[in-house]
Amino acid sequence: MKLMRVGPRGGEKPGLNADGRHFDLSSVTADLDPAFFASDGLRRVADATGLPEIDIAGQRIGAPIARPGVILCIGQNYAAHAAESGSEPPITPIVFYKAPNTIVGPFDDVLIPRGSTKTDWEVELGVVIGRRARYLSSPEDALAHIAGYVLSNDVSERDFQLAQSGGQWSKGKSCETFQPLGPWLVTPDQITDPQALGLRSWVNGEARQDSTTKDMIFGVAMLVWHLSQYTVLDPGDLINTGTPQGVALSGRFPYLAPGDVMEVEIDGLGRQRSVLRSA
Repeated sequence: MKLMRVGPRGGEKPGLNADGRHFDLSSVTADLDPAFFASDGLRRVADATGLPEIDIAGQRIGAPIARPGVILCIGQNYAAHAAESGSEPPITPIVFYKAPNTIVGPFDDVLIPRGSTKTDWEVELGVVIGRRARYLSSPEDALAHIAGYVLSNDVSERDFQLAQSGGQWSKGKSCETFQPLGPWLVTPDQITDPQALGLRSWVNGEARQDSTTKDMIFGVAMLVWHLSQYTVLDPGDLINTGTPQGVALSGRFPYLAPGDVMEVEIDGLGRQRSVLRSA
């Protein structure tokens, strides 16, 4: 299934994309929020019949999940990206938090923060938790706790993240609009292997990142298991699994400026297009 949310910001309605036809899920759930995932919402959608078809032409596409309790992010999870950041590949996952109120839709504008000179893009595979994960016994148990996968852009301000950080990264990750998400949440039955997905990014039509999730240092199952040893993952929580090489931090490309167009995509998960504006 491909789940989505359609409508003005703050007034999105849940929907289903079925082979390019779109259906209203309002009779099944008020929203695709943590309560939906915690109450076996995916099964209720799968069992639903007689859903009204809707025309989404001209409507805003929102982020496919609403109000996650937490956004957990993994840093330097591709060896080449660690190298372009000036670091050795980590031997254990680097974890940081991102504010949930950073989430915007896949075609919404992204705001360059006041005083920013180093706003950067990061295409990432996002993982949405479907069942509470606490002290999982092994990585093999982890996949059963995943509701689906989503295209994520972990937008970052590198000066805030590194020079002004105080020793942690969240200042450079939690700026307003820094989490474009979607267009869809794709359930695991449609993703044969989360470690075999191509992911790419462009700025103003010029290629930046082009890699595959098979190059992750720590795979999806391992990350969910690992995080469950340190924190409780609740339904609706979002995990950003890291970005490959090809970001502005490498020094090979300029940082983002007002008017730039940032695009990201992942096989099977859709494509985003965000215009950069001044905050």
